[in-house]
Amino acid sequence: MLLRRPCLPRLSPRHLRPETPMASTLALLRPSAPSPLAGPSAPSPAAAVRLPFRSRFSTRVTLGSAVAAGADTLFADYKPTTAFLFPGQGAQAVGMGKDALNVGAAAELFAKANDILGYDLLNLCIDGPKEKLNSTVISQPAIYVTSLAAVEVLRAREEGQSVIDSVDVTCGLSLGEYTALAFAGAFSFEDGLKLVKLRGEAMQDASDAANSAMVSVIGLDSEKVQQLCDAANEDVDEKEKVQIANFLCPGNYAVSGGVKGIEAVEAKAKSFKARMTVCLAVAGAFHTSFMQPAVSRLESALAATEIRSPRIPVISNVDAQPHSDPETIKKILAQQVTSPVQWETTVTTLLGKGLEKSYELGPGKVIAGIIKRINKGASVENIGA
Repeated sequence: MLLRRPCLPRLSPRHLRPETPMASTLALLRPSAPSPLAGPSAPSPAAAVRLPFRSRFSTRVTLGSAVAAGADTLFADYKPTTAFLFPGQGAQAVGMGKDALNVGAAAELFAKANDILGYDLLNLCIDGPKEKLNSTVISQPAIYVTSLAAVEVLRAREEGQSVIDSVDVTCGLSLGEYTALAFAGAFSFEDGLKLVKLRGEAMQDASDAANSAMVSVIGLDSEKVQQLCDAANEDVDEKEKVQIANFLCPGNYAVSGGVKGIEAVEAKAKSFKARMTVCLAVAGAFHTSFMQPAVSRLESALAATEIRSPRIPVISNVDAQPHSDPETIKKILAQQVTSPVQWETTVTTLLGKGLEKSYELGPGKVIAGIIKRINKGASVENIGA
């Protein structure tokens, strides 16, 4: 049975739990702050391109055809050693956020989120109910805030700041790309949350306008999954067609499309030797043209948002490349909701470039599992909140 989550009514505002400690360590969270989660030593936006590590990058390589030559190549030759990886929708679970109660800076993130969202996000993360937390309009802000709270939980640990300082590349799965950009100082925590809030609402509305769904196909390589999609598409109308939406890792690819197309994928999967198919509890066909109605809303919001060049490379889901030009980043983020997620390419590229250590920050251990499927010897640690 395909699971689809209806759009939920707005929750009434509630105060942050009184026992939650508050601290001044996140004074950097003002919207004008250059790097909201980089700690007290973070450089200003103007200084971002003058950081010492810039010498590790050159501008000799031109990126994809959509990228202006010379304007977006700051990180073209990046050499990763330590990565922060941020999860996407689906990682949420009731109980996440508990560790934020014991770290003032993490709790303050939730308090600021309450003001923007209009409801008690931390209470919803910790206590649920599950149905509300799983909805697109709530799960996206919840994962974004909890993931950045995990950075503060790590910072509060012994040697935590040194780990944060060692990070020289970051990325996130779908929604997690916004979290990564916030960590890298491309926009403030508050501006990022406003974008994520709108993104969740726009994707929910696009899903409500079409009868669509997603399914994971387990046990096949990407070529076989594409053949499965082609076979399913022969049996359905144009509006029901499916495509690979998430290239996650060998043996695990998510397919999005019309409900009839998804049903055809499920019916034919065994004949293609798939081990199983798993229906995803999402609102609709993410990362396909079904999300096109969300693009214009995102474009308008991004146009009105101050975006700066990130202080470290942030790898895009669209083309598995880092981008430094703010206007290109805006275009990429708008394009992201209708483009397949190139996560497998991202991870294999990072590992191939010499990545030594990864940290998954946020709820769940989905990303850690994916990385281990790609390379069993890869070093990855989960930091929850």
